[in-house]
Amino acid sequence: MAESDFYSKDGTVDYQGNPANRKRTGTWKACPFIIGNECCERLAYYGMSSNLVRYFKHRLNQHSSVATRNNQNWSGTCYITPLIGAFLADAYLGRYWTIALFSIVYVFDLAVTHAWLASKGMTLLALSATVHGIRPRCYAEDNCDPTVTQSAVFFVALYMVALGTGGIKPCVSSYGADQFDDTDEAEKKHKSSFFNWFYFSINIGALIASSVLVWVQDNVSWGWGFGIPAIAMAIAVAFFFSGTRLYRNQKPGGSPLMRLCQVVVASFRKLRVSIPADKSLLYETADAESNIRGSRKVEHTQDLSFFDKAAVETESDHKKGTVNPWRLCTVTQVEELKAIIRLLPIWATGIIFAAVYSQMSNLYVLQGERMNTHVGNSTFKIPPASLSIFDTLSVIFWVPMYDRIIVPVTRKCTGHKNGLTQLQRMGIGLFISIFAMVVAAILELERLRQVRRHNYYEVKEMPMTIFWQVPQYFLIGCAEVFTLIGQLEFFYEQAPDAMRSFCSALQLTTIALGNYLSSLLVTIVTSITSRNGKLGWIPDNLNYGHIHYFFWLLAVLSVLNLGAFLLIAKWYTYKKSVGTLR
Repeated sequence: MAESDFYSKDGTVDYQGNPANRKRTGTWKACPFIIGNECCERLAYYGMSSNLVRYFKHRLNQHSSVATRNNQNWSGTCYITPLIGAFLADAYLGRYWTIALFSIVYVFDLAVTHAWLASKGMTLLALSATVHGIRPRCYAEDNCDPTVTQSAVFFVALYMVALGTGGIKPCVSSYGADQFDDTDEAEKKHKSSFFNWFYFSINIGALIASSVLVWVQDNVSWGWGFGIPAIAMAIAVAFFFSGTRLYRNQKPGGSPLMRLCQVVVASFRKLRVSIPADKSLLYETADAESNIRGSRKVEHTQDLSFFDKAAVETESDHKKGTVNPWRLCTVTQVEELKAIIRLLPIWATGIIFAAVYSQMSNLYVLQGERMNTHVGNSTFKIPPASLSIFDTLSVIFWVPMYDRIIVPVTRKCTGHKNGLTQLQRMGIGLFISIFAMVVAAILELERLRQVRRHNYYEVKEMPMTIFWQVPQYFLIGCAEVFTLIGQLEFFYEQAPDAMRSFCSALQLTTIALGNYLSSLLVTIVTSITSRNGKLGWIPDNLNYGHIHYFFWLLAVLSVLNLGAFLLIAKWYTYKKSVGTLR
């Protein structure tokens, strides 16, 4: 075996900056520390988000539609801020240092302005729920009188946390996948499995949050309920640093946004230049490696040919001896831009799915509040937000089922190494999500029939058990395993090598925009249906409402979205990398 065979060939290095040794670094040896970090971080996040809509409603005294909108806006922001962390990771810091620094600032109040604010967020969130003066004064369970200042403190705390999560979310899944060498077939086969178990760990954290922490918030105190997530984040930091010597690290490749802009500018500068029929004449470096640090060369593709103009060589390009990247770009750089453009339509189809997914922490919770929350005939009451535990259990059930049964069976039928392509997997998830909304709408119709039949309008909890919500949560969980894990893998694999954090962040923004879309739909629906003194679809007392209409609306949008996805997937051209990095 040649000496070079002892080292990874995808450009990764160890913690000292030396080429990564295959035997000593990466693969499943390193992944437990990354997965452990993610599990604890997600416990912290879901510990805050799972029951937040009820804190808005019962502690900040907000109307149902306002509480839903504020919860979705905050959740959306948590999935927009990763663009900041992704840019820093791909351009300057690398994924290791981005995760490390933002994990620390999440807990320990670093001096960097936005990082300091983020870590204060976790602390301030707990203080806002406990300290006299900034904690809302409550006279009974549902009778609180927060001042403007108290509400402002809580919202500042929440959005500080949203800023702090930005450095962690887009990097962790990509960093885990970096531990498997693309050029080694044995390691590459395990990469798809990694995404399944990575998402499995997320749901272990969510399981604890939606059961234990929601119970603490409802039955002990909101202070402890928001304080425990801070402890979880400290454990997440410890997990991550424990694996430092085992990690493989991709070198940051410089500003990806600048490279994309260079291609656009160079293309328009050569607007009248003809593209040669022989694409081998397009400009590319003569070396085996790409001129982009941390990136392999990428094969030329035929679509989006306008941008090939940026790689057409002219006499003026070499007048000064050096190549001006604003006039002449390599094929690999052009293909980076093409890859991003091709991802955008697929990305857009994830927004409707995210709007459906967001109902678990919004209308599902408010629907459950009006149902019987007692477990059997006991006095124990299950918090409505804890029903999301069945979404988590669904994911925990379907991940090993997919990885150990569905993949081997479909592999025999399709011949594809992963059984299903990433796009096929995502499409199945979009299809399943339609039924989650249909089931939720049917349940609400039956609930309202019983309300009318027995005059339960003013009853806080009608006799219908909350466990009738289990099927809609279970379907969402099943859809997650297909769509969201498929997206994680797809956006990593199809991203340019030096833009993988950015593309992971791009995938996360679909969840943000899904929350914003749901918030917008709630606003529009409330505005239209509550005219002339009517209560509308989503009144404060849902026994007088029609949230099943909202579920039907999302079901229809999901059907249209699936149709668009199938057309886009048929058109999609996969990226092909060339060569290795040393």
